[in-house]
Amino acid sequence: MSKYDYLIVGAGLYGAVFAHKAKKAGKKVLVIEKRDHIAGNIYTKKIEGINVHQYGAHIFHTNNRQVWDFVCQFAVFNRFTNSPVANYKGELYSLPFNMYTFNKMWGITTPDEAREIIERQRREAGIINPANLEEQAISLVGRDIYEKLIKGYTMKQWGRDCSELPAFIIKRLPVRFTFDNNYFNALYQGIPVGGYTKLVENMLEGIEIRLGTDYLVNKRELDSLAGHVVYTGAIDAYFNYCLGNLEYRTVSFETEVLEMPNFQGNAAVNYTDSETPYTRIIEHKWFEFGRDEEGRELPKTVISREYSREWKPGDEPYYPVNDEKNAALYDNYKKLAEKETNVIFGGRLGEYKYYDMDAVIKAALDKWEECSSC
Repeated sequence: MSKYDYLIVGAGLYGAVFAHKAKKAGKKVLVIEKRDHIAGNIYTKKIEGINVHQYGAHIFHTNNRQVWDFVCQFAVFNRFTNSPVANYKGELYSLPFNMYTFNKMWGITTPDEAREIIERQRREAGIINPANLEEQAISLVGRDIYEKLIKGYTMKQWGRDCSELPAFIIKRLPVRFTFDNNYFNALYQGIPVGGYTKLVENMLEGIEIRLGTDYLVNKRELDSLAGHVVYTGAIDAYFNYCLGNLEYRTVSFETEVLEMPNFQGNAAVNYTDSETPYTRIIEHKWFEFGRDEEGRELPKTVISREYSREWKPGDEPYYPVNDEKNAALYDNYKKLAEKETNVIFGGRLGEYKYYDMDAVIKAALDKWEECSSC
């Protein structure tokens, strides 16, 4: 007899949601995590009273009431609205692209003027059916905005020319002919008070967790402990890269504590020129309005510069490289995964898929419903 019903590999969001639902249903659950902390890439660490997003900024947003009700069991969310700023060689522009952006770029004041300029620039570029990211971007916002605010940033982010990237990467880019500065078009949005680590900790309350435990190194022993495995690690690593490596982009961070109350006046500033080596600077205190949980103003600030580069073994994989070659390779790994009858592959690494947080939660909830009804 197995000691546990479920072995959950990874204490990130997918694993934590599934573990919570399984425990609530009376199942015996063990969560293991290779790192020395829970919460995966949404892990926040308290530095100078500030909840620092150790693996990059995460802003929770969703239109799904089921997901929102689920997460609100574990945290109170503040009213943070994501309104990043684009810095192009000292020129500051509003993100998402909206009437503030168009006014700064072209000196116009009406939506019709903005649409006319964008349409003219699209026609001049001869684009009818966008075949790649560059053409898609020009179709959406015109060549001027593409050249200043998209091209350099995207090349740094993906390490590839925009003409080599698929169009769908940028289709979700918000473009508004209003003065709405809210990047996300979501009914529910905010940051959990106390940080994401506290949220996941509450989700995993009462569940056995083993940190610093590498599943793939101890696979045989760990598999013997449970009837089912929920695996949220990299799918190609699970199969020992037998078909080859899937490609990712990774991100590295330079984090500093600064002896000042305000460095840039905004949570996120994107550097969109190609010469600046980092993609953006995050000032973490502004995710919680510059105050601690008791409402006191914080005298110092913490910033993180983000650098995007190609993934190599040993790095943390962040973004799947969504091209035809990697899509085909993933499909072959997925066929192998389907033969693993007692293993569930979930999350951004297990499914080789870029996931927003709400989509991760919904996928885990749906998978639990599927498993519990079998």
